[in-house]
Amino acid sequence: MGAGSLGTIIGALTAKNGGDMVLIDAYQDHVDALNEKGATVIGKLELTGVPVKAITPQQMEGIYDVVILLAKQTYNDVALAQLLPHLGPDSVVCTLQNGVPEEAVAKIIGRERVVGGIVGWGASFRGPGVSELTSDVSAMRYEIGELDGRNTQRIQAVAGLLSLSGACAVMDNLMGTRWSKVIQNATLSGMSAALGCTYAQILDDDKAVSCAAWVGNEIVQLVRRRGIQLEDLVPGWSYYSLAFDDEAGLRRASQWLRDYFKPHRPLKASMLQDMEKGRPCEIDHIVGICSDWGRRLGVATPVCDTIIQIVKDYERGAIPLPTFACLDRFALPALS
Repeated sequence: MGAGSLGTIIGALTAKNGGDMVLIDAYQDHVDALNEKGATVIGKLELTGVPVKAITPQQMEGIYDVVILLAKQTYNDVALAQLLPHLGPDSVVCTLQNGVPEEAVAKIIGRERVVGGIVGWGASFRGPGVSELTSDVSAMRYEIGELDGRNTQRIQAVAGLLSLSGACAVMDNLMGTRWSKVIQNATLSGMSAALGCTYAQILDDDKAVSCAAWVGNEIVQLVRRRGIQLEDLVPGWSYYSLAFDDEAGLRRASQWLRDYFKPHRPLKASMLQDMEKGRPCEIDHIVGICSDWGRRLGVATPVCDTIIQIVKDYERGAIPLPTFACLDRFALPALS
């Protein structure tokens, strides 16, 4: 549900590899194109006209066994209300949304139905029926888990479904996985939204990549204060590498980001894509939760705060769509 940039690719690969999946999306032209021409994937993977079944939410029928939830969190109230009549007592909803959405989803559909996880790759919606894979195929991974960390039959069933479109691992530390993905998104996606640019432009600019490193450092301080153990989303790549307290550490963290995000350089944040289309973006759910927790815990988050201010200024019409010139609004804390 929410078969946009990611969902189109997941649907195409699932169908190609013999799975049974219905793509649900509110964009009628997209649904029509998927049914009439099939799903097309361009970029790092090329698939043309893969036959899929697509419907709008109003066309949902019966009870769904497994739902992969990819709608933007900004539409949760509407999307989950539409979905609820089609969930039975044994239905399971796996939210792969950005941020940490499990509790919000559980309040609407019931905690007993919710599992969660993260998507380790990126894509861009290119038009009805067409999505561009902007990450390397080798990066197509999922990490999913039960809220209580158990390895259940149903989480294995969800893993089996997702494995048709990428490698899928079942995790026993969902919140550690979630907050690692928050770091991944808030650093580069947050800066992409604030500067109106691709990941490559951030990684190739010393100040911009330093800002992204500061975002990572701020979030590491938050999760340490909360007692959350971060998981390595990519083996051998620890998000604790983004913690620093001096200039040498900042340089190491910046280089870590350049190396880590090398396979994703062409990517442009989905938040920025929404802003370009005049739609509400997920800034509150990706970067905003970091600032919120900073206020609760007394941890300063000045770079996260600046990202939010720029995006909010745009959303209320105070500035045009952000450009790289917005980098001047970031004042980085002093280090020894």
